[in-house]
Order: sequence, then C-alpha cells, then structure tokens
Amino acid sequence: MNTKTEKSGTPDTLDTVKLAASVLLLVGAVVGFYLLEDKPLWLRLLELLVVVGAALFLALLTGPGRRVKDFFGAAHMEVRKVVWPSRQETLQTTLVIFIVVLITSLFLWGVDSILFVLVRLFTGQGG
Repeated sequence: MNTKTEKSGTPDTLDTVKLAASVLLLVGAVVGFYLLEDKPLWLRLLELLVVVGAALFLALLTGPGRRVKDFFGAAHMEVRKVVWPSRQETLQTTLVIFIVVLITSLFLWGVDSILFVLVRLFTGQGG
C-alpha cells in the first residue's frame, strides 16, 4: 500500500525560494545595468543578458517553470501540425480582401455623398 501523499496546489518551499531568487536576480540585473552606466553599452547589455538568462534558468527548475516549459513545448508541437497556406493562396486571399475593402469603401462613400446632398437639400443650405 502506498501511503505517500502529494500536496495539491501548494507550492513547494524550495520552489518558492528559487522563484524569489529568480526575481531578485532580475531586479539585480536591472539595477546593475544602471549602476554600470560608466561602462560600455555592450558590457552592460552582456551583464543584463547573462543575469536574465540565469534567472530564467533558475525559474525553469521550479514546478511552475517546468509546467510553463511543457506548455510552450506542446504549443510548438501544435504549430508544427498547422497546415500553412502557400504563397499563391496567401496572395489570392489578400487580393480578395483588398477588393472587398475597396468596394465597401466606395459604397460607403456613395451613401455618405447621397446623405450629404439630402441633408443640404432638406436644411436649405444647398442654395
């Protein structure tokens, strides 16, 4: 008989510590970027990227981080399953949309012009 119980929905203390450390690393990266303003920009950007990378790596080692990683992995697999349209289909669809927008705009311009003339006629401002 397995007497092992799992906590459902409560974060592990180690995960909380890792996430807090990750947030502190991110804050430290931004603070460090501005404190090193006398250094070259490329060095400051390198520091920022390295520390942000370390913070993300640390966050991915937690339970929520693993779930986020799994989610993006599953989303990537779904994107690979999509049947993308060919270039010809894309151009034809774009052309159809352009023509429909053009016809609709001409129709609305015509209705607006007719209403403008009618309003001028009924209000007596047309002369």
